Amino acid sequence: MLRRAVEGIGGSPRPGQIEMADAVAEALEDGIHLLVQAGTGTGKSLGYLAPALTHAVAHENRVIVATATLALQAQLAHKDIPAVLDSAEKVLPRRPRTAVLKGRSNHACLYRVRDGARPDQDALLTGEQLTEQARAATPGTDSELGAEVVMLREWAEDQAAHHQLGDRDDAPDHSPRAWAQVSVPVRECLGTRCIFHDECLFEAAREKARDADLVVTNHALLAIDALNGGTVLPEHDVVIIDEAHEVVDRFTGAASATLAPALVNSVARRASSWLDDDLATDLLDQTDVLSEALEATEPGRVTDPESSLIVAAQTLRDVSRQAVSAMGRGDDGESDTAGAERVQAQGAVREIFETAERIANLAAADVVWISESEYAGRAAQVAPLKVAGLMRASVLADTTTVLTSATLKIGGDFTAVARDVGLQPAERVQARPEALDTEMAWRGVDVGSPFDYRRQAILYVGRDLPRPGRDGISPKALDDLAELVWAAGGRTLGLFASQRSAVAAAEHVRKALPSLPVMCQGEGHLAGLTRRFIAEPEACLFGTLSLWQGVDVPGDTCRLVVIDKIPFPRPDDPLMQARSQAVTAAGGNGFMTVSAGHAALLLAQGSGRLIRRGDDRGVVAVLDPRLVTARYGSFLLASMPGFWTTTDREVAIGALRRLNQPT
Repeated sequence: MLRRAVEGIGGSPRPGQIEMADAVAEALEDGIHLLVQAGTGTGKSLGYLAPALTHAVAHENRVIVATATLALQAQLAHKDIPAVLDSAEKVLPRRPRTAVLKGRSNHACLYRVRDGARPDQDALLTGEQLTEQARAATPGTDSELGAEVVMLREWAEDQAAHHQLGDRDDAPDHSPRAWAQVSVPVRECLGTRCIFHDECLFEAAREKARDADLVVTNHALLAIDALNGGTVLPEHDVVIIDEAHEVVDRFTGAASATLAPALVNSVARRASSWLDDDLATDLLDQTDVLSEALEATEPGRVTDPESSLIVAAQTLRDVSRQAVSAMGRGDDGESDTAGAERVQAQGAVREIFETAERIANLAAADVVWISESEYAGRAAQVAPLKVAGLMRASVLADTTTVLTSATLKIGGDFTAVARDVGLQPAERVQARPEALDTEMAWRGVDVGSPFDYRRQAILYVGRDLPRPGRDGISPKALDDLAELVWAAGGRTLGLFASQRSAVAAAEHVRKALPSLPVMCQGEGHLAGLTRRFIAEPEACLFGTLSLWQGVDVPGDTCRLVVIDKIPFPRPDDPLMQARSQAVTAAGGNGFMTVSAGHAALLLAQGSGRLIRRGDDRGVVAVLDPRLVTARYGSFLLASMPGFWTTTDREVAIGALRRLNQPT
């Protein structure tokens, strides 16, 4: 099946892809968890889809595939899966059934669509026509927003009439504000109380998923399913986690919460219609109580149970609990619409209550801290200290799990990633066992890469440059950067540890090389900047974290990747600090496990931006001498692709100039 699927998309089988498919098939047959590193260009999607579909049909058991993002879900659904299905149909007893499942808020809500529609809307113009007129006359205004909402409502009604799913990706172009008017947060869904429940577009998507052999979802929904006792996703016996290097962060995000004064104020005002005057006033007053507590406490981690924030959270917890209880009682003469609005408002208050309770408890399993934003001010945050226990108990314990990525070996080994997701080193088996001593047995397999990294690329490390400090990128590093960009003729992706350094680098290169177009993240929409980077061969694109993992630009457009600084987490990051301290307290090395592990993963991802296909050539330049001078340098290097390495700048410049010569 794999061979036919590869031929179906115009490719040819690769040894690593075949090895991966065999390893996945064995793991599913034996019920062993599998970590499989498959380098860029391996074709890992087909490498797991072919054995997964075979297993699902042969055993009549459902497989869940979880990707990192909605965009990757779409790629699987529209490109990779159709190719495998056409091949599977020729070798399996029947054509496998597949479905894509996203979160509730990614589907239009018919209650919001119909309850919010204006009965006096001019029927002579369609929503699309209204939107075109509004954008032409006053782009970005409330008039445009209203026209977009009308257009989305018409589209949602058409989706319902034709038994479609109301998926946001299929909707006409719209702004996030417009989508918020036709969708509903999970907490505010009316469920079976909704008068449109039988037509619900999200429930239709769930029903389709329950009838599928293979369901494609995302890390966040997998996490929500784990947090809710397996009630979100359909029953399954296999989970395949693609881009698994991101899954811990996605689970952490799903299990985190924020409490801000503006949110409390908004929810309290919304709930006031169903509360008596005293309780409504008490709830609204919590806005000021929380705000004063946040201002009285320095940003950073909170560990003192007597701190102002914890006391404020305890008060908010008690008042919001009373509000939730009071809102559960409707009036005898309450209309369906009023009842629905009350239930939705109650859901919003319940979320405030649960977050306040979690912060107030200050549990050892949670990290509580105060964040500060230039635009949003201060807020209270709570996140799990780790998610390994959640993943072990709610994912690994119930299903055979395959985790795959181009970067799973941190420091050259699978151990760090395995521990982060809930697997222990003692549970690892080196070969296909005849009998298992543990239900959590796992294997790690590295199927390599089709690329010859030593022949295709050079890693230059600026050994003689100053060690990076808190003042941003140094003048000497900026000079090095400009000379490397000059040698490459532009064609540079710059990955920086901070926005300040990215801006400083962009300004320096523009002055030094005024003929080259230099773009910097923040100067426009990232997707537009990336398109321009691809379209203009001599362009440079500088930016921060989203570029480290989110840009795929093969070919001559990118011949130089510059990394200004080893991407350790910020020393004042409360969650990372807490995790490091917990490792140290347990007898481990907190710095190597948390900070160096984080940096190694990003270095692997960032340097991997250079070689995206077999004929790519270029240089990765790391302007941080610690990569070769510090004791942890070898650990970081072991996580990166196997480039030929030099600390001689002239060697790197010479290679770039040769690449830049016309052929």
